[in-house]
Amino acid sequence: MSLSDTAVPPVPYASAAAAASGPMHVEAPVAYDGILLAGFGGPEGQDDVIPFLRNVTRGRGIPDERLEEVAHHYRHFGGVSPINAQNRALKTALESELARRGIDLPVYWGNRNWAPYLSDAVTAASERGHTTLLAFATSAYSSFSSCRQYREDFARVLEETGLGDTVTIDKIRPFYDHPGFVAAFVDGVREAVAAFTADGADSATIQILFTTHSVPADDALRSGPRDVEWGPGGAYAAQHEAVAAWVMSRVAELLPAAADVPWELVYQSRSGPASQPWLEPDICDVIGELPARGRTAVAVVPLGFVSDHMEVLWDLDTEAKDAAAEAGLAFMRTPTPGVSADFVAGVVDLIQERLEGRPAAERRHVTALGPAFDVCRPGCCENIRAGFKPAAAGLAP
Repeated sequence: MSLSDTAVPPVPYASAAAAASGPMHVEAPVAYDGILLAGFGGPEGQDDVIPFLRNVTRGRGIPDERLEEVAHHYRHFGGVSPINAQNRALKTALESELARRGIDLPVYWGNRNWAPYLSDAVTAASERGHTTLLAFATSAYSSFSSCRQYREDFARVLEETGLGDTVTIDKIRPFYDHPGFVAAFVDGVREAVAAFTADGADSATIQILFTTHSVPADDALRSGPRDVEWGPGGAYAAQHEAVAAWVMSRVAELLPAAADVPWELVYQSRSGPASQPWLEPDICDVIGELPARGRTAVAVVPLGFVSDHMEVLWDLDTEAKDAAAEAGLAFMRTPTPGVSADFVAGVVDLIQERLEGRPAAERRHVTALGPAFDVCRPGCCENIRAGFKPAAAGLAP
């Protein structure tokens, strides 16, 4: 693999000369004066559900009747997605950890798809004189929807608010293999295997399913830097596979019985027309096949997710759990990082990397793929259906 640091045209909205000049890692201190917590957003009542889903699918022309097919997931929980409450808790936890370390930076929270919107957060920061922002997006991996789309939204917000000449937004690196992020998955797998074996299950009859949000196959193929040969699933699949393999190796060190436990990466929550290929296999399809493989128990590990939002509560705690019951399998779903101490401390570590300009060789990561780049590479994570749009925190296009 190679990641070129050759000179390329700078991108607009980069906040530091070092972040605009081409190198993948910013190894010079940057005087950020605010943190932007960038979330997906979610409805907070029944009347919000369809307007929220219209925001999520804007530009795709999906009628409300089809949106109602997804709306029932939210309506099952009173029309309230847990994601906003989770981000409020994360914001509070980050503020506490920053203060504990003596880092005097305010945290502004804004969402892509529901209030408070990113434009609200960026405007509030500007009004308070905070114009050099470092964004933490609540998505760990490289793909259009989990990285570039946030960067495009940052650029769009700067344009729409007229703040592009005064406010700049950089983005914390993809953090899929930072030890603060993966700690929850190690603990969860270890505890699941220990519980199953304590109940009499043989290690070889336990299945670990690492799951993440499916994405269109074309988007996956184009995820990550263009000058790396990632394979058919692009950086998105490669990053998940690498983290899952590391988690299993670490669990085996802590719990030798786990060394014989089989594992697999699966996908969930796909949407879009059936004619469009998405990453597979689907988690519920795989669960249905497990009895024929001699499995008696399944632990589902939400490797692609930061918190217990709707894709976890519905797609895993409801649909996947039901699929396991139908297959006659014991079922466990392991925790997401949420606001665990390890994760919160890890996010602040990532913030400090950029404040200090920490050399890449000193940055924490657990796989051979890391540490990921600070400045997204040219053509990274293209959405071929929409083409390249202006994007902050990376090199054009």
